[in-house]
Amino acid sequence: MSTIPTDLREAFEAYERAIVANDLDALDAFFAPGPDTLRGDTAGLLVGHDAISGFRSLRGGVAPRVIADIHYRPLGPDTALLMSVSQFRGGGRGLQTQVWQQIDGQWLITAAHVTPRTPPLDRTIWRSVGDPFLQGAWEGPLEGLTVAVKDLFAIAGFRIGAGNPTYLEEARPEKATAPAVADLLRAGASLRGIARTDEFAYSIAGDNAHYGTPPNGAVVGALPGGSSSGPASAVALGHADIGLATDTAGSIRVPASYQGLWGLRTTHDLVPRQGMLPLAQSFDTIGWLTRDGETLQRVAEWCLSYDGSASTENVYGASGDDLPWRFLVPDEILDCADAATRDAFSKLLAGLAASDDPPSFRAVHTGDLDAGFTAFRTVQGAEAWRNDGEWMRAHPGAVGPAVAERFRAAAQITAVDELAAREALDPIAAHLADLVDGAVMIFPTVPGPAPQRTADVDAVRAATLRMTAPAAIAGLPAVSVPLLTVDGAPVGVCLVSRAGTDIALVRLARRLAALVASARSRTMETP
Repeated sequence: MSTIPTDLREAFEAYERAIVANDLDALDAFFAPGPDTLRGDTAGLLVGHDAISGFRSLRGGVAPRVIADIHYRPLGPDTALLMSVSQFRGGGRGLQTQVWQQIDGQWLITAAHVTPRTPPLDRTIWRSVGDPFLQGAWEGPLEGLTVAVKDLFAIAGFRIGAGNPTYLEEARPEKATAPAVADLLRAGASLRGIARTDEFAYSIAGDNAHYGTPPNGAVVGALPGGSSSGPASAVALGHADIGLATDTAGSIRVPASYQGLWGLRTTHDLVPRQGMLPLAQSFDTIGWLTRDGETLQRVAEWCLSYDGSASTENVYGASGDDLPWRFLVPDEILDCADAATRDAFSKLLAGLAASDDPPSFRAVHTGDLDAGFTAFRTVQGAEAWRNDGEWMRAHPGAVGPAVAERFRAAAQITAVDELAAREALDPIAAHLADLVDGAVMIFPTVPGPAPQRTADVDAVRAATLRMTAPAAIAGLPAVSVPLLTVDGAPVGVCLVSRAGTDIALVRLARRLAALVASARSRTMETP
């Protein structure tokens, strides 16, 4: 076996010391500069020195470890392969594979792959998990499927944690299971576990100051989207088939778009919210995240249909009839998307118009999004403070800075402010309901791909909420479908229809997705 050159071993050992000390400057210096440097792990591949540096700045270092074994293979005069086995003091082993290259007389890493020790569970995704965590009925229309339940729903014998350890510690075990959970169990699905949420569901980023940020299953190093971050990541990573989630201002649709999932926000008040911790009751809804449209339709058809009794004409209610194959493109919402997303969306519409089953498209105006969002945020904040303000006052410093600031602002909303906001929302909701009376709105779900964790998300958050709030204001069903790719990352297309047509909306979304897939397939086959 070849002996490791002295200067390479010294460089490797210095790198290990920097890893254990989490010396970010030294670690940056050990990776070759430029856009071609590679680093991969179980979460995916990072390309370029800047992407690797950004990831490392948020990782927080590694657990104490020593190198138990190392192997060297020369690949050329100035290039070498090192494979090393790390032994963690807390138990477990990991594997590092690195390509080192001499550049300007210095050994630098040009490619690396890390296999970490196997974790008992990813605590950024799961609060509690099992295989199964809770067994459902042994047969039914959802038999064999597993569910990640957002940590806002009551499960008999367990506490609701709301994404906050202090709240979890003081909570009492629930006496009954929320109907939204029980419906899935009754249909044969089993619970995989209780999944993380942003604190009190008052965020759309997906980060959590106490438990960390769940990984984005589609884009390495990007935010997962919130507040249903845990269920979304669990589904995207294949840990569960269904994410049971909530959507107040986009908390299903945003993570669905960021992680390439299907996500349905149901008509307001269509799914019972008993046993669900509220944020803002005027807008809170329940829905689901899945990896494909067929699974989403199975869930929706079970959870949203009537019982089929003799007195019920159609088990699907308003969703029994197909929605019209007519789409409305809201100009103001589209203007909130970034240029690359608007371009991808325009190409999608052009492809649909030229397909074998072309729908009609018409541009429409939704009205002043700023005015609608301001009024929405006021009502949301007033209700959030009524729900959680007493707890916030009793527990200063118990929530992360971003959520604390939202509650601080909510505490300043007066009854007069709230009444004026509600009056402002009424005509906006009526106008949106009129728009979708005979057609379906279509637009990008969010402004663009998921931001990196290192990004300043305030501007993105403002634009995102202007796109997601209209459906919430009008209480309309909305589904996000992974139909766009922008800069290599997924972006959803949102469809919004009239109230009560949720199942028909999912059927329409599947028809649209099939048409897009067919058009792309023909394009690829064309020489």
